[in-house]
Amino acid sequence: MGSLDKPRGRLAQGLDDVREYERIAGFSKIARRALANNAFDGVLTMIGVIMGNYLGGVRSAGTVIRIGIATSISIGISGLWGAYLAESAERGRELAELERMSLTDLGETKIGRASRVAVIVVSLVDGLSPFVSSMIVLTPLFVAPLIGNILLSYALSLIVGLISLFGLGVFLGHISGRGLVGYGLRTVVAGVVAIVINALLPFE
Repeated sequence: MGSLDKPRGRLAQGLDDVREYERIAGFSKIARRALANNAFDGVLTMIGVIMGNYLGGVRSAGTVIRIGIATSISIGISGLWGAYLAESAERGRELAELERMSLTDLGETKIGRASRVAVIVVSLVDGLSPFVSSMIVLTPLFVAPLIGNILLSYALSLIVGLISLFGLGVFLGHISGRGLVGYGLRTVVAGVVAIVINALLPFE
């Protein structure tokens, strides 16, 4: 039992540390906005990928999956890298200002550690949210052999995308304390508009 208690104790201590760092650096709101915004981008990007492949006459699920995964990886890296650079610069500036005011090196204090944790958390959320959300939209293509119809797989992917957008809207509605369904429908409209505009593009 003692050997099991030690990892649990370290985990509990780690969670307590993260909570304290969040209280100091206040990164949860930033991470929450990043989650919603970047997941939204991931879903809409993948809707565009699916529509482009469908309208381009691609009828191989494997091809769509490869393009989708490559796109998901790219937007994930873009989100993570961009957020890391931006958040590092912003947190570094704030820490430097505090150090000038206090005439103290804060790098190894709780404030300094909280700043570094904030950069990591926000960067991970920024990178993983578009990657995961776009991969969710691709799910029906992964099981295309079981579905047995590539066109149905395309349709199901678009439906999953719209459902994902509705879920994100509900999440935003919950954050705002306003109508969940109203926010859900607003985000779904964005997906429908993307589908319609792609369908009207002159591919031939």
